[in-house]
Amino acid sequence: MIQRMLKFFSGFAFLMGMAFFCVSLTPSLLPRPIILQGILSGTVFSVGYCFGVSVIWLWNWLQLPRLRPSFAGYMTAISTGVACIAAVLTLYRMRVWQNSIREIMEMELVQTTGPLQIVGIAFGVALSLIVLFRLGVWLCRRVIRVVAHVFPPRLAVGLGAFTFLTVVALSVDGFIVKRTLLGMDRTFAALDRTSDDDLAAPDQSARSGNPQSLIAWDSIGRMGKGFLSRGATAEDITAVTGRPAVEPVRIYAGFNTADTLAGRAEFALADLIHAGGFEWSTLVIATSTGTGWLDPAAVEPLVYLQDGDVAIATIQYSYLPSWLTLIVEPDRSRRAARALFEVVYAYWTALPNDSRPNLYLFGLSLGALGSESSVEFISLFEDPINGALWAGPPFASTVWSQVVRGRVEGSPAWRPVFRDGSLIRFMTGEDGIATPDDAQWGRMRLLYLQQPSDPMSFFSPELAFRKPDWLEDRGPDISPYFDWYPIVTFLQVMFDIPMATSVPAGYGHTFTPDSYIDAWLAILGPKDGWTQDDTLRIKDHFLMLSARPT
Repeated sequence: MIQRMLKFFSGFAFLMGMAFFCVSLTPSLLPRPIILQGILSGTVFSVGYCFGVSVIWLWNWLQLPRLRPSFAGYMTAISTGVACIAAVLTLYRMRVWQNSIREIMEMELVQTTGPLQIVGIAFGVALSLIVLFRLGVWLCRRVIRVVAHVFPPRLAVGLGAFTFLTVVALSVDGFIVKRTLLGMDRTFAALDRTSDDDLAAPDQSARSGNPQSLIAWDSIGRMGKGFLSRGATAEDITAVTGRPAVEPVRIYAGFNTADTLAGRAEFALADLIHAGGFEWSTLVIATSTGTGWLDPAAVEPLVYLQDGDVAIATIQYSYLPSWLTLIVEPDRSRRAARALFEVVYAYWTALPNDSRPNLYLFGLSLGALGSESSVEFISLFEDPINGALWAGPPFASTVWSQVVRGRVEGSPAWRPVFRDGSLIRFMTGEDGIATPDDAQWGRMRLLYLQQPSDPMSFFSPELAFRKPDWLEDRGPDISPYFDWYPIVTFLQVMFDIPMATSVPAGYGHTFTPDSYIDAWLAILGPKDGWTQDDTLRIKDHFLMLSARPT
């Protein structure tokens, strides 16, 4: 049995796999827990091993000279030993690499990275993937042999491989992928219908779900109920600021409020009018994340900064996490944002200019992707909105990526300067807004809030074969040991994405109230009589809230 297994063992492929394994232990954007590191390293090893097998196959197919068996065995033994020593050294070094990120992000340092656990998990993952790879090769050969009875040998290889890959792709997509996604869809749908025991329908007439609201409380999902139930009241705002405040308007059309995005948008507009939202001085069209969540760190400071004189409206387009929505239906957030924007904008433009509210857009993560593409620039030229705040735009955000690519030469990708800064600006929590000297914002202010260590923003398929610009001139929260390696860095950052919100606020894909406060003040401008002490008072309030035990 062992001899049969060793027959398929390739020393060169093992060496390639170990090289990939060692590189996978180097740092990327975020610290990785043991289990995730083991899965990543096992996956990377199998990729390297399969790459080595492919090189050997191509070498033999080209009929290039082979090493003598005795010399090949000698070289295999030496290379295997060297690879194992390299693995031990990199496993030992991994603690330094991981702590370099943790120290920057003010996280607890680790004394050990669990090298034995990582090796064990990686071995299991790599073995499973390599066995599947070998099984696929064997099945492909069987198909080719059958086809070879009808077609010439060279044509049989092409047709056989194509037929096999097509059948596998259809089987995986039709059985494994669809069943997995269906199961996840049912799970998250059930989760969306649940709610915390302390969430009750609001009694304020300014909030959806109240007894007089046009949107039924039961039609709103878990995230929407949290947004409507827990938000600050006028009394809460006055208690912190010491300034007179009004009740903020909060409008939320849930996933079950209507069957279509257009229907939910119409309900949101009707409830916004019913609640008097267009009578407030500031109106925000917000696009939620995939689950329907609006970040309290973004929403709550806004109502304090505006003395409650703000109306916020949104609709729920999904109940799946943003990363999963991005895989299943990436265009859904765009269609949802556009559906709500069109009906609200049409009503807003029909109002007299001197009596309508200032109109802003907001989106976080997948919400930023949808919100930034909801507006036609032709419409903005005719009757422009006042501005937008887009936080943590994901890598699929087309407008964001175009602007970053078109940045002023010399400005870093993680904090770019776009043209003269009169329309679009970028901000990081630590370094503030990047602007040219003496730049003036126009009437419409568009601001991207992003962080250098956010894999949701800086992942890209191009990482597989090209070093990114954000590593050439890296941000302050990126490890000095982080370097680019073909294929491996692509997989590392891809594995960082599910961990993007696991780090402290101010890093990765999580933003602090301080950053949002500075961003909103830059876009909206302070209200009459507002002072720096007022700003500090609100920042201290949210700092105390974040320090409370949960």
